[in-house]
Amino acid sequence: MVVSAPLDEEDLRNLMYTAQLPENAGPFSIRYPRGNGSMVDWRKPFTQLEIGKGRQLRDGNDIAILSIGAIGTEAIKACNMLEEQGISVAHYDMRFVKPIDEKMLHKVFQKHNKVITLEDGCLPGGFGSAVIEFMADNGYTARVIRLGIPDTIVEHGTQQELYNDCGYSAKHVVASAEELVGKKVTAA
Repeated sequence: MVVSAPLDEEDLRNLMYTAQLPENAGPFSIRYPRGNGSMVDWRKPFTQLEIGKGRQLRDGNDIAILSIGAIGTEAIKACNMLEEQGISVAHYDMRFVKPIDEKMLHKVFQKHNKVITLEDGCLPGGFGSAVIEFMADNGYTARVIRLGIPDTIVEHGTQQELYNDCGYSAKHVVASAEELVGKKVTAA
């Protein structure tokens, strides 16, 4: 079964297009994002996406952020805040939890020993867990901080309220990067 989550409206359209193609006739799940979109100009021609292939959105040397789904917009905000403070951040939009992009993960762990995973889903057994399993199975060592929904009852609220309550908003990503890099960053 394919398990995917789009970063933005264009990604959602392309995942839906890809899922309905005859060669992808098996089970294909797309996490439909909640709330407002992040793109203004999203009506573009459909593009078939390669199943299990993520994309690097930003290159950096100090730390890597791996995100899955629309929560990646919080990672983009955090990357901008961190860059303003002189921390070089690589950001990877993984797009697929299953199959996970192992080629990209090899690239990440060969270059980075400080990694943050960011997901708008449960931490136990989620995307971050899959990344750590890959790391362990392939003999990599890195300091990894997983950000996402804790295994507790979460009250109802706006997306931003829930990001803050569960500890995975842009400011929480920045705080985690501070912890990994050992440098205090002034978050806006």
